[in-house]
Amino acid sequence: MSQRRYFGTDGVRGKVGQYPITPDFVLKLGWAAGRVLAKQGTKKVIIGKDTRISGYMLESALEAGLSAAGLKAIFTGPLPTPAVAYLTQTFRAEAGIVISASHNPYYDNGIKFFSSEGTKLPDSIELAIEEELDKEIECVESSELGKASRLTDAAGRYIEFCKSTFPHDLSLAGLKIVIDCAHGATYKIAPSVFKELGAELISIGVDPDGTNINAEVGATDVRALQAKVVEEKADLGLAFDGDGDRIIMVDHLGNKVDGDQIAYIIARDALRRGELKGGVVGTLMTNLGMENGLKQLGIPFVRAAVGDRYVMEQLLERDWRIGAENSGHVILLDKVTTGDAIVAALQVLASVIGAKMSLNELASGMTLYPQVLINVRFSGDANPLEAEAVKQAVAKAEADLGDKGRVLLRKSGTEPLLRVMVEGEDDALVNQSAQYIADIVKENC
Repeated sequence: MSQRRYFGTDGVRGKVGQYPITPDFVLKLGWAAGRVLAKQGTKKVIIGKDTRISGYMLESALEAGLSAAGLKAIFTGPLPTPAVAYLTQTFRAEAGIVISASHNPYYDNGIKFFSSEGTKLPDSIELAIEEELDKEIECVESSELGKASRLTDAAGRYIEFCKSTFPHDLSLAGLKIVIDCAHGATYKIAPSVFKELGAELISIGVDPDGTNINAEVGATDVRALQAKVVEEKADLGLAFDGDGDRIIMVDHLGNKVDGDQIAYIIARDALRRGELKGGVVGTLMTNLGMENGLKQLGIPFVRAAVGDRYVMEQLLERDWRIGAENSGHVILLDKVTTGDAIVAALQVLASVIGAKMSLNELASGMTLYPQVLINVRFSGDANPLEAEAVKQAVAKAEADLGDKGRVLLRKSGTEPLLRVMVEGEDDALVNQSAQYIADIVKENC
């Protein structure tokens, strides 16, 4: 298969104002996508965004491109990524587009696409869009140009959907919850969902100003949430990322509960209820502790490449329902078509209430191995993975860890970063090995 030039593991992403996240390229991207995706005859595309200031500029560019291809743009305003996937499916739209760089800083942005079924686009469709990008824009006849409109009840529709995934015979009454919306796309929706289900709620990260998304808040930095949960003596905390497709939780003691633990809790609860179908899909980054914990329960487990699109591929291939990344992408195919932080959180809360156990007790069913992840930035042209010194450093670390740990080096799919991950039983050795490899990588960047 041909190499994709613009699409990474999660759409097209980069720094705003630098190619390809420029108004002229995004205009052409909208046109190219419109040409490829207009299949159902509805001529509608749902467009949502997170709270980045650049979202205004990019949605205007997308609108122009789609209109030139003869498609109608329906804007939702700030809305979580999974909400756009849901609305795309329910409106029978040709496609859904989300303007977001997810967990990245505000000065980055990106364009993600969903198919009419609410799923990420397959590689073949992304390649077809890239082929159209090589062509000159051909505008349809004036009478066929697409119009733009706004979906005023988008948030309300999604709130009701999220609530419908929570068992009707349960309530969150009696639970004190702190939520951190990362000043992102969930800032209005998440508080409504949990309040309406009965929780006593304390909210942080709900004051977006266009530039503070993910800044020392949210799923990528839970320190503020941890402090607030302990300060408020809350039962637990929920942290979403900027576009609402990642969830990290915090127990009443302030301990972080990551995507691996969340998937484990949901799978074990499904097993308890006799509703588990198949097993769990993780990634190369999934903690060995999750694999061992699931094995003890007799639940099958497989690893996919890093990226929720690859987790989804394995789920569909095996007809399983639960997949996750430790970063907080949790996919529950019996409820949603993509990773959905609010829906995943609700399933864990249902387990807390149904099992009459705290989040801390539920998470302690599996023991996480010490795992260290160090990000090393490199120039776009460099490939430290090919350096002989780096290969030797990895070999030495693997020899030191033996069969009680593992080493993984991989390039990020969204940033010019090399991720150095070391995991094992011996905390000191894990830290020492990770730093040793990272230092060698830096020398060879």
